[in-house]
Amino acid sequence: MAVSGVVLTAPTPVVSVKPVVLEAPGRGEDLRVRVSAPAAGDDLPIVVLSHGFGSSLNGYGPLADFWAAHGFVVIQPTHLDSRTVGLPQDDPRTPRLWRFRVEDMKRVLDGLDLLEAAVPGLGGRLDRTRIAAAGHSFGGQTAGNLLGLRVLDPVSKKEEDLSDARIKAGVLLATAGRGGADLTPFAAEHFPFMNPSFENMTTPALVVAGDQDDSPLSVRGPEWLADPYFLSPGDKSLLTLFGAEHSLGGIAGYEVQETTDENPERVALIQRVTWAYLRHALGIEDAGWAAARKALSDGTDPLGRIESK
Repeated sequence: MAVSGVVLTAPTPVVSVKPVVLEAPGRGEDLRVRVSAPAAGDDLPIVVLSHGFGSSLNGYGPLADFWAAHGFVVIQPTHLDSRTVGLPQDDPRTPRLWRFRVEDMKRVLDGLDLLEAAVPGLGGRLDRTRIAAAGHSFGGQTAGNLLGLRVLDPVSKKEEDLSDARIKAGVLLATAGRGGADLTPFAAEHFPFMNPSFENMTTPALVVAGDQDDSPLSVRGPEWLADPYFLSPGDKSLLTLFGAEHSLGGIAGYEVQETTDENPERVALIQRVTWAYLRHALGIEDAGWAAARKALSDGTDPLGRIESK
């Protein structure tokens, strides 16, 4: 039986190339990227996937592998906060890590020709009119910036529109809510870039939040992670996962230590619902998303609930 009513397309073998290196003047490190693509199919939509703090292009296999096996080209940059980069805490780039992340995502979009050419057999198979941004945790804020989320920069003390018209939809997983008084003193001191505003985040998005994700960064509890849905305008949906903590059942990687709530069924639900949403939001087909909404709209499913506005 299909999880959440979503009927999948047949999976295809995946071709994955890493690292593809994009020159990044002014960043201090070239940008290392992983590209995963289905071995068959044309007019392939694209998802640029931003990892959480400390992860890398090697993370998020449960999402990247699934999306690629079912028709998406998945591009994963390694941001400067990755443990694989090893940036010292006192590095002068540290206060702007959030901004370098957004620039990484835009550099990926600017470098699609090179990335396409790096994968054997991928040439001419991308649909560049259908591009989505996705991210988990810190990566959710990064993806959100491309959708219109704005950050009060701790250096310039200004908000800037960093949205990108090439991005047509987003998936924000376990993404931080409002800053200011909603942050713990520790978060306010150590993560001053966690001051997002959602009023201009107009691009369609699916927000995914766990109802047990009691973040140590906020004084508000799990509902804080739903702010990107409730505080943003336009076409948005919220998938609330019952019993889920910050790793949402294990999306950050296969058997990773930071998964505190391992749940294969929950991960399978996220895989299918996000896939169906992306196909809907990018104008590919609506049946899967309609089935997911129908199955999860009343809150009686033990895994989660979907609401939309």
